Amino acid sequence: MITDSLKLSQNDVRKLLSAASPDAALLYIYLQCGNRQEDAEADLHLNASRLSCAGATLRQLGLAPEDRPCRIAPGERPSYSERDVLEAMDTDASFRSLYGEVQRLLGRSLNTEELKILLGFVRYLGLPSDVISVLVCYCKDRARQRGSLRNPSLRTIEKEAYAWAERGIDTVEEAAAFIQAQNVRNSRLHRLMNILQIHGRSLTAAEERYAQSWLDMGADEEMISMAYERTCLNTGGLNWAYMNKILQRWNEQGFRTAEEVRGGDRKVSVPKGASGQLGEAELEAIQRVLREG
Repeated sequence: MITDSLKLSQNDVRKLLSAASPDAALLYIYLQCGNRQEDAEADLHLNASRLSCAGATLRQLGLAPEDRPCRIAPGERPSYSERDVLEAMDTDASFRSLYGEVQRLLGRSLNTEELKILLGFVRYLGLPSDVISVLVCYCKDRARQRGSLRNPSLRTIEKEAYAWAERGIDTVEEAAAFIQAQNVRNSRLHRLMNILQIHGRSLTAAEERYAQSWLDMGADEEMISMAYERTCLNTGGLNWAYMNKILQRWNEQGFRTAEEVRGGDRKVSVPKGASGQLGEAELEAIQRVLREG
């Protein structure tokens, strides 16, 4: 049981809070105290399903003691033929059922090339049918969020399937934890875009890397807003690199909130010349600081 005192890093705490999963937080603390996961069900009074979901959430947060193994076999991808597809349709009832379910989710019939891709999900990536169904739903929802009125192609879904296989997502619990983490991430990015007055478009890849790095720092929204205001005042608009330098400097100073930034600003003493007035060198130094944010 949990008996020893424990210190958690601020970064780990932020990750646990963002997941909004009490079971995951409890399991993490339990494991950090040196307990074994196989004892958690009895000690924490969690049933197998809740424990599995909690473990999956920790893996998606990067807080699990070990990662899921990659499901992609080494070597070249296999190439499936039309004959392979016909044989699977004739002999594999689960594949026939999956074929029907994917058609229903996408609202159209699958052609032979798409069936070859679907067969690869099962045979090469080893993804269970229920996980593939969740994958298709996830790709549909993502397309809607990006403003598309059309369902994704099997090629698009295939790219995500390989990404899931590389992350070891091969159960419904792992898939659910991943999707929850992505939803939280997207919600935070959307709020950040509102702060930056970005509307009617998506972030570019470079912009998203900047934005995600600021969220990973643990900066609160008011602090990001403050950095944005200083950037606009000093550069005339949103300058990603300039704003990034401001937030990086605050991060190096240990600031995580706007209040901490304001407190740090108040502690800065202004040097004065011998006459009690600001000297020329001091004025230049202050102007330089203001230009840099």
